Amino acid sequence: MTTVERCVGAPMTRVDGLDKVTGAARYAYEFPTRDVSYVWPVQATIARGRVTEVDPAPALALPGVVTVLDHTNAPRLNAEAPAGADLFVLQSPRVAYHGQMVAAVVATSLEAAREGAAAVRVSYEREPHDVVLRADDERLEIAETVTDGSPGLVERGDADAAWAAAPVRVDRTYTTPVEHVSPMEPHATIAVWDEERLTLFNSDQGPYMSAQLMSALFGIELSAVEIVAEYIGGGFGSKGIPRSPTVLAALAARAVGRPVKIALTRQQMFQLIPYRSPTIQRVRLGAERDGRLTVVQHESVQQRSALVPFADQTVSSTRMMYAAPNARTTVKVAPLDVMTPAWFRAPGHTPGMYALESAVDELAEALGMDPIELRIRNEPETDPDSGKPFSSRGLVECLRAGAARFGWADRDPAPGSRREGRWLIGTGVAASHHPDYTFPSSAVARAEADGTYRVRIGAADLGTGARTALTQVAADALGIPLPRLRLEIGRASLGAAPFAGGSLGTASWGWAVHKACRALREELDTYGGVVPDGGLEVRASTTEDVERRADLSRHTFGAQFAQVRVDGDTGEVRVDRMLGVFAAGRIVNPHTARSQFLGAMTMGLSMALLEVGEVDPVFGDFANHDFAGYHIAAHADVPKLDVMWLEETDNTSNPVGAKGIGELGIVGAAAAIANAFHHATGERVRDLPIRIERSREALKAARSAEKRRPGASEPESRVG
Repeated sequence: MTTVERCVGAPMTRVDGLDKVTGAARYAYEFPTRDVSYVWPVQATIARGRVTEVDPAPALALPGVVTVLDHTNAPRLNAEAPAGADLFVLQSPRVAYHGQMVAAVVATSLEAAREGAAAVRVSYEREPHDVVLRADDERLEIAETVTDGSPGLVERGDADAAWAAAPVRVDRTYTTPVEHVSPMEPHATIAVWDEERLTLFNSDQGPYMSAQLMSALFGIELSAVEIVAEYIGGGFGSKGIPRSPTVLAALAARAVGRPVKIALTRQQMFQLIPYRSPTIQRVRLGAERDGRLTVVQHESVQQRSALVPFADQTVSSTRMMYAAPNARTTVKVAPLDVMTPAWFRAPGHTPGMYALESAVDELAEALGMDPIELRIRNEPETDPDSGKPFSSRGLVECLRAGAARFGWADRDPAPGSRREGRWLIGTGVAASHHPDYTFPSSAVARAEADGTYRVRIGAADLGTGARTALTQVAADALGIPLPRLRLEIGRASLGAAPFAGGSLGTASWGWAVHKACRALREELDTYGGVVPDGGLEVRASTTEDVERRADLSRHTFGAQFAQVRVDGDTGEVRVDRMLGVFAAGRIVNPHTARSQFLGAMTMGLSMALLEVGEVDPVFGDFANHDFAGYHIAAHADVPKLDVMWLEETDNTSNPVGAKGIGELGIVGAAAAIANAFHHATGERVRDLPIRIERSREALKAARSAEKRRPGASEPESRVG
């Protein structure tokens, strides 16, 4: 084979770009299907209790309605399936949360299904409910395990004694609210049964793993389930496994013996798709007067549903971020009458690092120390939690490179010291962290007699650019120009592969693709480089390779910088600029990587200033269940964003050298903005988001504090 220009590391345009802009790319709801019906859920109007009667007659009398399903007549699922209780749709009269599916209407048109669902009459036996997270809830218990598999309580050293002896201490509580995933494409499914074979055209982050779950739920062979997810319009963790709407579509299709479609409305997304749990986090940091940490204590209180014992990994980053000989991290969960919370971009690490990095900033103020210097002073030589060496750790370099690029040296450290007219200006910094995960995967590489190549893997591209990155990896491994290569992804039948979550996709899939393509080249060499009649195909798995990796602590790191301005009259908060500096292995495609970092940083801004799911304690629902009330960052909210990454080489992770980046960019962003707000105003808001009413309260507190100072003059402007 002739040598061709390398693709990995080049800023390559998306290979699927043309299909997307011309409409040729097909999303789940768009696959042509004959004789299709539509299903619309009937949702519970109580938060806890049981269904006593479902009256389908008014719906069945409407034109186009085929059937009404409820717990008395829906097809039965496999009760022994290893699936969360919230996926056993229409299997029981119990109501565990407001909005739960209690019935469904199948009709020949979408309009008829929706009208029919509104006509179904459901009677309930209502029970008292509780949907409000409280730090003093008597039902709080330490989680047995959290989502990364670690215990809910982890200790090293003597945290209590170290706290009592620490000469400088910070003890603060921070809260984060419910946050909802809001992908551009809502959850959507077409379910098709062919006797005992199930095909799902599904908006899905992990086709192979979803097929495993659906085969267990419906009690059929894995080979009898096909998941097709060629294009996905975002997921952010919510499509990591099939959710209740997908199960409903499959149930309905089996019940009526014809294909069934479902696509959630935006309001239904808020009611039926899991969210990020709210948290109440207490962080206690003890340090010597030179800034060296002696103890870190981090307790997170969060909620779970009555159905599933889910506990997010909110304190996991804290255990390994900074060198402290004594530590205690605790996750406590309260079982409430709510929908099960689940994964949302950088699950656990995003709210957890907001609290930790805010507390570190407060410790720096208490010490009179620069917050970057404080972080550098507590840089560990090995993982403080596991004791293992780091495969790479670029945090200090990120902080220093970011400080130089952001102009940190020009910063007046005194809070509230910079004003431009009525605007108070402040800057803040925070660290980013996310684990570097790699899961076993398999891939197939095939050479055709006409000189072209095909690579197949059960990966999924959420819009992140995975299809492009894997094409680059495959082309380099085969040593061929891109036009001779065709990559096939997005189907369960393409082989065992992990989902696109945990920032593990490109690293995991890329390793398998690289291995299969290299093996194919070696096999071709035995044929003298000539493809035999019928082609040549090689399958590769990285299961044993992943198991044989060195036992190291593997992570990605970064530093987030932000400048904010706060209107001293109105309390309006604007972010002027943000900078993210990241160390995340080899960047496969600078174009798509930059896009990922910018998007994640924007989500962090949205978390800091806008997003909050308002819980209605009376009805048990979310009071703001659409974009009219649940605000996310729009173009006007996004400032000048700047991204850079270090040239980090970590050959211990995988042959490609890639690490995950999709979630690293959100972690720390909210803390950097909150720290900048404090620097601007002199007051700290510890409850996200920093909406205008909280900003105004902070300004009032700052003004009161200024008045109490001896010799203070009347400030220039007032908060109304």
